[in-house]
This record gives sequence, C-alpha cells and structure tokens, in this order.
Amino acid sequence: MRPLPHRRDPGDPGESGTLNDLSFLLIVFFIVIAGFNVNKGFLINLPDASRPRLVQNQDLVRLGLSATGELTLAGNRITAVELRESIAAKKAEYPNMTVLLLVNPDSPWQTVVDVIHEIRRAGVENFSFRMEGGEP
Repeated sequence: MRPLPHRRDPGDPGESGTLNDLSFLLIVFFIVIAGFNVNKGFLINLPDASRPRLVQNQDLVRLGLSATGELTLAGNRITAVELRESIAAKKAEYPNMTVLLLVNPDSPWQTVVDVIHEIRRAGVENFSFRMEGGEP
C-alpha cells in the first residue's frame, strides 16, 4: 500500500494568503470610494466666452483694495461692515449689479478673501477682479 502524501492542516494560519489578498482589496476599495471632506472655497461661475455680457454703467460698483488692506468705495474709505451695508443697499436698487474689485498686487491675500466673502454675503452674483497699481 502506498502512503498518502502529507497534507497541511487547513486551519494553519500560514495558509491564509487568499484571506490577506481579499482584505487588501477591501481596504483599497473602501479608500477609493470614501468621500473626503474638502473645502471647496468660493464657487464662482466663469463667464461664457461665446456670449460676452454687457454691464450698464449704473450697475457697476468699483471697489478698491490698497496694499495696506484699506477698502475704498466711490473714493471713500470704508470698513467691511460698511461695505456689506453699502453693497446690500445698492443691490436692492440695482438687482443686476456687478462689483469690480480693483486689487493692489501688494495687498494681503487674506484681506482679498475677506472682501470677497463680504460681497458674497451681500448676495452679489456678478463679480470681477482687476489688478491695479503696485510697484513697477
């Protein structure tokens, strides 16, 4: 009689190679489908190049931001709270209002973000940037 070849015990932990592969695939699967919470910042709609938009002069509000972070509206220095009130009052009068922010290249970036936030809180949808002044 021929002896049977020695077989390993199926309960041997060293033989769990397929289980390791399966667990690795599951980990990769859950990492891929996991939703990561990412700060999206400001959602700004870009204009359509095929349809240029004309803005009436009375609908345009020019807002200046200096290198020191000072805001000017119609030549008068204002604060962020006054900005929100002025923009909200102008928005009630002109619903199609567009804000043109003239930014000095040396102005602090956080101030620019704060000004944009205040304008968005006032309900303004039409918004434009332009760099002004600065050191040559």
